[in-house]
Amino acid sequence: MATAPALTVGCFPYDTTRALFDGTVSTDGIDVTMKTAPTLPELFDRLIRGDEFDVAELGLTFYLRLLKTGLPFVALPVFPNRVFRHSCIYVNAHGGITEPSDLAGRTIGEFGVYGQDSGVWAKGILMDEYGFKPEESRWVIGGLEHPAPPFDFIPHPHPSEVDVRVAPEGKTLSAMLDAGEIDALFSANVPQCVLDGSPNVTRLFPDFEPLERYYYRRTGIFPIMHTIVIRRELLRDHPGLAHGVYRAFSRAKDAAAERYRQNRRLYQVQTMIPWMNALVDRNAEEFPEDWWPYGIAANHAALDTCLRYHHQQGLTSRQWRIEDVFAAQSLDT
Repeated sequence: MATAPALTVGCFPYDTTRALFDGTVSTDGIDVTMKTAPTLPELFDRLIRGDEFDVAELGLTFYLRLLKTGLPFVALPVFPNRVFRHSCIYVNAHGGITEPSDLAGRTIGEFGVYGQDSGVWAKGILMDEYGFKPEESRWVIGGLEHPAPPFDFIPHPHPSEVDVRVAPEGKTLSAMLDAGEIDALFSANVPQCVLDGSPNVTRLFPDFEPLERYYYRRTGIFPIMHTIVIRRELLRDHPGLAHGVYRAFSRAKDAAAERYRQNRRLYQVQTMIPWMNALVDRNAEEFPEDWWPYGIAANHAALDTCLRYHHQQGLTSRQWRIEDVFAAQSLDT
């Protein structure tokens, strides 16, 4: 194989990627320049519409809806962002919504697009476990804390029977929820009104942690939000880059996990969070040693479920298979 080219990599500086930003992990001799952005939508926009990145983070459901458009990138089974999603459903406290069935006939907000990664998982879990039907609700797409139109860097498919509209000009979803102008909100980020302690907003599942832990025990699924993509032409000319990039991201993630393990000896004093050590200990009892796995084999159930949800919610006309989605060179991971 020819000498690997220098790569410009765009992703968020998570625990899982910090070692790539500070250069403390090996990248198998690949010359890597790391870049980020103030927000994830901006990062995704720069990837999709720009020519800036050779390798980058992208929302998994954004990637799926772009597959049939000829996106010049292909995914690697690297998942820097994963979040349990019972906690991401917010409701107006005065609207009489106390259980998932109460969402029928209500108006629900979603940030940026119908079918955010967080929203796809939340809707799918509610559909599987509570009989939720998205078509029985009205959906409003807008900015969370700042008025904004729907994202214009991806297509916006949705089933014809689902009522999806744009938030009124000048309105934010957070303020609309606080005022009761929408009944609920599916949000990847915690709305500012919740952080400010508004009495008007609560979670659909206020005691979400036991539910999310029980969900994991039953399903083995730790929901995947984002993946890493690489230019197809790079893999065509340098097929070994698939494993090289995969190993680099894996080493960075493993380095972060090892920091948490080693810091248990010091009661996690490197953080400002009281009882962090107790949380790490509790998680160690419930999760495997590699609680944030990369690769196809360890993530089959989560990936199959995400692909099913994406199709069931009408975001693609077909249900993609894992082998359709990820680079052929990475299917053995």
